[in-house]
Amino acid sequence: MPRKFMFTREKVLAVALNLAREQGIAAVTARALGEKLGSSSKPIFSLFENMDDVLSAVMEAANKLYQNYLKEDMTSKKYSPYKASGMAYIRFAKEEKELFKLLFMRDRTHENIRDDKKELKPLLELIQQKLNLSEEAAYLFHLEMWIYVHGIATMLATSYLEWDDEFIGRVVTDGYEGLKTRYVEGK
Repeated sequence: MPRKFMFTREKVLAVALNLAREQGIAAVTARALGEKLGSSSKPIFSLFENMDDVLSAVMEAANKLYQNYLKEDMTSKKYSPYKASGMAYIRFAKEEKELFKLLFMRDRTHENIRDDKKELKPLLELIQQKLNLSEEAAYLFHLEMWIYVHGIATMLATSYLEWDDEFIGRVVTDGYEGLKTRYVEGK
């Protein structure tokens, strides 16, 4: 009869995600997981192929959490949907600093990064409808806005800034309005 597992894949993933949340992805090691689970690291590898498999699952779980932030903020009606997407990104950076760094501040030298407009399509459509821009202009608008929002998020994730939500909302609006002036009124 096969030996019963002491814990599930989901339990290992939850522990790994919490380690990444608290201490960063570098803290997610087989030894650290074993310690947190009260076991050796060996049972982990009966549930995961290797540490790359564990880290990949942590990345997926972190992205799923980020997607939940986006969905929550974009449906809350606190902000317009486009602004809400930026505010969710910033809120994620502020509340989940290590997971934000994992998803959006890691070295991507060896990754195959694609410029996929399909993923951005819902946001680009919001911009096109609101500002009456072409798809290409909406894409450029979004890239410039994202650079601005990413800068704010990065400064919050690294504790360079400690801004409250009201101030963040104001500066995001200022950035948006500046770009709007350039793209719409500057046509």
